[in-house]
Amino acid sequence: MDTWNDKLTEIWTLLTQDPATFKGGGVWQVMLDINGALKAIGYGLLVLFFAVGVVKTCGSFTDVKRPEHAFKLFIRFVLAKAAVGYGLDLMLAVFQIVQGMVSTIITQSGLTGTSGTTLPQEIIDKINQVGFWDSIPLWAVTLLGSLFITILSFIMILTV
Repeated sequence: MDTWNDKLTEIWTLLTQDPATFKGGGVWQVMLDINGALKAIGYGLLVLFFAVGVVKTCGSFTDVKRPEHAFKLFIRFVLAKAAVGYGLDLMLAVFQIVQGMVSTIITQSGLTGTSGTTLPQEIIDKINQVGFWDSIPLWAVTLLGSLFITILSFIMILTV
């Protein structure tokens, strides 16, 4: 049960923890550095693809002089720039919404991330009263149960 409780606590922590505090913030700093590099590349590609899009959609320069066409191109450019520039903020907002939903669901279900699973005292007493020869099948079942809990907890953590 201790293994199961430890894994559930770890899953609860992963689901409700801010990315900036995960593993002391080292992973988050690497993600911010990668985001900065990708943002620079994204802005360069944004300008390039915007120019290609203008050339493809306009038959001549006179098409761009029309206000509705120029406004449409401008709006498209602003939306693309906002997606590149504020992608990380959007992702963090989605994380906060999902974390809030998970916390609300867990709290409303009556579970908490820190509550542990325990065996009832009657079962503990019966297990303690089992003799040596009768305990051999109990050990086998316990070993299989422990293996099952370990595999299931790894799958759950990897899924989270």
